[in-house]
Amino acid sequence: MSKKVTHWKAEFMLLLMTLIWGATFLFTKLGLESCPPFLYVVFRFTIALSLVLIFFHKYMKDIGTKTWKTGAILGLLFGGGFVLQTVGLGLTEVTNSAFITGLTVVLTPFAFKLISKEKLLFWPKIGVIVAFIGLYIFTNPDLENLNTGDILTLISTGFWAVYITLMDLYTKNYNSQKQTMQLVAIQFLFALPLPLIGFFIFERPSLEISFSSDLLLSLSFNAVLASFVLTIIHTTYQRYTTPVKAALIFSLEPIFAAIFAAFFLSELLSSLELLGATILMFGVLISELGSYIYKRLKI
Repeated sequence: MSKKVTHWKAEFMLLLMTLIWGATFLFTKLGLESCPPFLYVVFRFTIALSLVLIFFHKYMKDIGTKTWKTGAILGLLFGGGFVLQTVGLGLTEVTNSAFITGLTVVLTPFAFKLISKEKLLFWPKIGVIVAFIGLYIFTNPDLENLNTGDILTLISTGFWAVYITLMDLYTKNYNSQKQTMQLVAIQFLFALPLPLIGFFIFERPSLEISFSSDLLLSLSFNAVLASFVLTIIHTTYQRYTTPVKAALIFSLEPIFAAIFAAFFLSELLSSLELLGATILMFGVLISELGSYIYKRLKI
């Protein structure tokens, strides 16, 4: 399988992932009106894990110790990132959350260099700097007075940066669907403890939940498509690119979120947001095409 997948195809799949992630904000916001955040994440991961076991149960035999360890580490990072980001979103402004989450694109190169000891390429580094500038202009965050939500979201970016880096390093030699699906299942399994603990400590004493049609619609999208399907895509394809390029692609999420908000909520982008979005996308293109264009210009 590894010989048939080009980095272009892999990066297109990650871009498609990011597009769908951009829609999750609308559905998460819809679901949290009927369900507290920790329980919502528990539902999301439980449904996703159940789907993996239902459709890929034949692959769940003879799981090796290495796969268990890898899945446990990735799952704890995955669950921690989701919980911190979801709770943080409820305690801060959407623009602050989008900007701080986008800092993953800045932290990932450092995480990659520290963990892998590999040298960072020149053009992806330039792309990260340009994307960061575009992200700041696009979100225009109010960071003068950081609140609890901002801090929780900032911590979550550390989880995501390490997660993206380790996903690359751990899955380099995964060449079968069996290995991939085992890893996906174990990730969801180990992602559950943190939101479960949060639910029992903070939400269970005063639990108020309404299984409304909005909640069911929200979970159908976020658990089935955004978690079950996209985690399979992420685990399958990220190994064919670099963590830095993956983080750059993921940094486009707030732009896609804004596009969905404009389409469904009539929240139109300002001229400043359009400028920031353009610069951010330019940063991604620099990472992808900078080396190629430079060589062509030299010729």
